[in-house]
Amino acid sequence: MNDESGVRGEPETADPEDGLRGRLVRVGVELVNAEGAQALSLREIARRAGVSHGAPRRHFPTHLDLLSAIARQGFAELAARVTAEDRETAGPRARIELLARVYLDYAATRRGMYELMFRHDLLESGRLGLRETSLPLFAHLTGLVARVRPDADAAVVAGALWANLHGIAQLWHWGSLRLATGGDDPAPFLTAALDAHLGPAEPTP
Repeated sequence: MNDESGVRGEPETADPEDGLRGRLVRVGVELVNAEGAQALSLREIARRAGVSHGAPRRHFPTHLDLLSAIARQGFAELAARVTAEDRETAGPRARIELLARVYLDYAATRRGMYELMFRHDLLESGRLGLRETSLPLFAHLTGLVARVRPDADAAVVAGALWANLHGIAQLWHWGSLRLATGGDDPAPFLTAALDAHLGPAEPTP
């Protein structure tokens, strides 16, 4: 049957090597989401992908290469969630709050992937340009901060806010914030962080 354009194309032949690369990454994503970053051994990923334990090295010469490819999927998913939730008609502060909530929710619901994405050895190695994958999202945050705080160095304020969000995500997961403050909801900490870096929100009319 012809497609909607009326052009009948030849069926594409999938490259089995490309298929294996993608399968290894997909298996790694499923594994880290189900069992955490500590489960991501080359041997276990290969076993679940149905290949020999040496097969991944055809595409990923080192363990860090494969872990970086998996982590890139995490950054892509986080960026997609932010894009899906963003409302361009809202004010910049409201959009920053929305981005922050998506970030904290991702840290809570994709814990293993979140930890993998920010592993120091992966980011330090620079495998597959992993450090650069977070830059578009940070640039988006910086642009919004510049609109809220035109008097400030937007990159510094955005960096401080990001560090604050990362701290909230980590300390909440570890139980430290609950223990220290007796709180049972991270939302007040997010509000306090936004107020500290951006100033209090305008009252709703």
